[in-house]
Amino acid sequence: MNRYIAFLRAINVGGHTVKMDQLRQLFTELGFQQVETFIASGNVIFEAAGTDETAISEAIAAHLQAALGYEVATFLRTPAELARVAAHQAFPQPAMEAAAALNIAFLARPPDEPARERLMALRSEIDDFAIHGREVYWLCKLRQSDSTFSNAALEKALKMKSTLRGASTIGKMAAKYS
Repeated sequence: MNRYIAFLRAINVGGHTVKMDQLRQLFTELGFQQVETFIASGNVIFEAAGTDETAISEAIAAHLQAALGYEVATFLRTPAELARVAAHQAFPQPAMEAAAALNIAFLARPPDEPARERLMALRSEIDDFAIHGREVYWLCKLRQSDSTFSNAALEKALKMKSTLRGASTIGKMAAKYS
């Protein structure tokens, strides 16, 4: 069995409320084992027999859409990948210490060069971005409420789906599951 972490988009945001016991049940219905959730924002840890991450991700997304009635983009990472995401130093340490927030967006694939350019054009006095593999690191220098940036702006710039998590959540998950 292989362990995966699924980061789900549109769980308990934007009017979509899903109880974690229901989410665990939906994953169990797919034949996954050792299913756990980590906080109520669409982070599911599970074991699967397969190794085809694309097929697993597509099966999860299709099952969740059928059960919940709306699209739930699904981004899988292995525990080793999650540890690398958490450990990646996307910005200089002084900038990170001075910032109000660091968020990490999960993507299905690395963005191409035009997408990277569109995202970097959104840098401002408040927001800075770094791309590393299939993740975008968003450094918010002031309060996030002062920023006009959002997941919707990220998806528009990249022309692909994503889901955001706080770096502290990712760090806690990596410590627990890696």
